[in-house]
Amino acid sequence: MAYLVTQDRDDAGRSGRNVRAARAATLVTRLQAMQRQINAKNFAVLRTNGRGVPGTRKLTCVLHNWGAACEENARDLIILYGDELLQHLDLSLLPVLWNGQGEHQTAEASDFAPFTRRLRERKLSYSGIAFPIRLGAQGNGYVIFAGSYLDVSGEQIVELHGRSAQIMTDLLAADEKRLFKTEALSDREIACLQMAGDGHISEEIADKMGLSIHTVNAYLGAATTKLDSVNRIQAIAKAIRLGYIS
Repeated sequence: MAYLVTQDRDDAGRSGRNVRAARAATLVTRLQAMQRQINAKNFAVLRTNGRGVPGTRKLTCVLHNWGAACEENARDLIILYGDELLQHLDLSLLPVLWNGQGEHQTAEASDFAPFTRRLRERKLSYSGIAFPIRLGAQGNGYVIFAGSYLDVSGEQIVELHGRSAQIMTDLLAADEKRLFKTEALSDREIACLQMAGDGHISEEIADKMGLSIHTVNAYLGAATTKLDSVNRIQAIAKAIRLGYIS
């Protein structure tokens, strides 16, 4: 059985949960196919939170098929390797491998070893490979495959890394769609964002729209907040990705 770990933001509840369950089922099917490709026993998706502020970020397990062992497995992974994985995510997108504690718990990528990072100590009860994904402040994390003996070719690593990035992209997009269904941008906010995306500064936007600079900045600030972005540049990028502007 697979689990999607969520926190509901409202009590509207049932229909939203049904949509998320359907989305999770689709993702699980894809992850299970990837898991079988390398004879792994389990998968897990970890995402970062804390908005990228040093000292506040942490990895959280949001999707897995560890079943009853999830709490223990996720806790051990994050406690033992969490800081190291976060540091690696900041510096590199090379896949990360580790061996488990058992004699035959090994993760190998013999023909791709120079392009991977290995965690040296045998700390966990399973071996694994983790594909780092960076999609922006809200879309960073790892797609992990765990098992006893994993022998992954370079060709498989490249393919699985790309598919892992798409999994994380789809998770992020689904979260954003759910958020913006209740916090849609207004026409004026979209217009200001579009012009800002076209390279116009606030003064030029105000002149073209017949508004004050204060009003334009207010629209841009509101859009940035609704898009859960840290600045105007990130808001423009997210608005493009969501189809608000081109």
